[in-house]
Amino acid sequence: MSELFVGGGGPSQGDAAALLLRMANRHGLIAGATGTGKTVTLQILAEGFSAAGVPVVLSDVKGDLSGLAAAGAETAPLHEKLIARAEKIGLDDYAYRAMPVVFWDLFGDEGHPVRTTVTEIGPLLLSALLELSEPQEGVLNIAFRVADEEGLGLVDLADLRALLRYLDENRAEISRSWGRVTSASIGAIQRRLLSLETEGGAMLFGEPALDLQDLLAIDAAGRGRVNILAAARLMRAPRLYATFLLWLLSELFETLPEVGDPEQPKLVFFFDEAHLLFDDAPKALVDKVEQVARLIRSKGVGVFFVTQNPGDVPDDVSGQLGNRVQHALRAYTPREAKALRAAAETFRANPAFDTETAIREVGTGEAVVSLLDGKGVPGMADRVLIRPPASRLGPLTIAERRAIIAASPLVGVYDTAVDPVSAHELLAARAEAIARESAAEEDKREFTAARRYTGGRVRQAPATGGRRADTLGETLVKEVIRSATSRSGQKFIRGVLGGLFKGR
Repeated sequence: MSELFVGGGGPSQGDAAALLLRMANRHGLIAGATGTGKTVTLQILAEGFSAAGVPVVLSDVKGDLSGLAAAGAETAPLHEKLIARAEKIGLDDYAYRAMPVVFWDLFGDEGHPVRTTVTEIGPLLLSALLELSEPQEGVLNIAFRVADEEGLGLVDLADLRALLRYLDENRAEISRSWGRVTSASIGAIQRRLLSLETEGGAMLFGEPALDLQDLLAIDAAGRGRVNILAAARLMRAPRLYATFLLWLLSELFETLPEVGDPEQPKLVFFFDEAHLLFDDAPKALVDKVEQVARLIRSKGVGVFFVTQNPGDVPDDVSGQLGNRVQHALRAYTPREAKALRAAAETFRANPAFDTETAIREVGTGEAVVSLLDGKGVPGMADRVLIRPPASRLGPLTIAERRAIIAASPLVGVYDTAVDPVSAHELLAARAEAIARESAAEEDKREFTAARRYTGGRVRQAPATGGRRADTLGETLVKEVIRSATSRSGQKFIRGVLGGLFKGR
């Protein structure tokens, strides 16, 4: 298979709209108002890529995409309409079939838990996730640098909190080496971490971390795995949702080798509700998205942004999206009319119809489509009917989802969290060792001082597995000597010792 059938019945050429597989890594955009058919378009593209042996990663915001795991039913109320649509657009081999789906869930409720480590997500994305100010982001960068220098692995948020406490306790020395670190900035970061934990964000960090190769798997029949991230609950924390998916893209970019322009992509990534990535995002984050979108195609990864309005995607990113499927946009206000005109201008004009009018008039399941040709040139806009899906339209039942999760090839790989030795444990062990050394030095000083004050008649306790309990007299002597180490206790110690030893 060298192309994916997207739709047909166009008024200009009558030809089928097909997405060339070797142009799928030039990225794409699926846009349209709520209820116009974006989810079905995403579904049929995921089916096509999977059938061609291309793994897919997508987020399921409403739960509807779980139907990819089940074949459509001939007894379904929509059966006759789907068959009629297939006949109308010339889809002769239309048949129902299920896709090889693996469910993932950040919270571990509706799929395999998906985790990464604090080290892997890095200070830039973590700063965006925590919405830190510039000085706070600087402190976080210093924290990561100190962790690298001292070999402190940052796995989960407990590690990061322990590292921040270490920075606070040693901020004078660290400030001299790396730049100013203040208690106020550390406290602000700690409060942000607490808010993140309240939203459930702590579930993202831990071990075992996600192995990207598990997203790139092909099943025994040669079909690409469809990885569905349950995102209904995750959407309540939109910044966490956007940061996780951007981290995943960044990891793919860093991990995969250069392949140039392959005959078909190694992976296709669908970013649903893409506006969440860009709303109020700092420029550094938007720049990173643009960089990843521009460069990741050479790794054989295609990225499709799914959003309501194409204007939600910044121009620098939008310019990288060569394949476009535009469902209906409504224009009830001057602002919406302006957005509609802007969307129409991104298409190559077709003399057979007015693009702006078509975008306003297309019905549910219909779209204005422009796909790249074999030379990478955008095709003329065409108004087509989107092909019907082979998998189920609508979500799985709870029982069906559980059965698929139980039969997953990844059962037992990610389901149980582990707590490795990392920054939290290492810093705790270091503090304990320092405390033991301090206690030993203090005992030595107290013993020496006691010998001096008692004329050398104090005997050292024999070495045993544990310290014996002090007698009342020894306790008094130790408390007296402790007091002698402070200026406030010097005057007091002279008076007490003078009274005790006056007659001797």
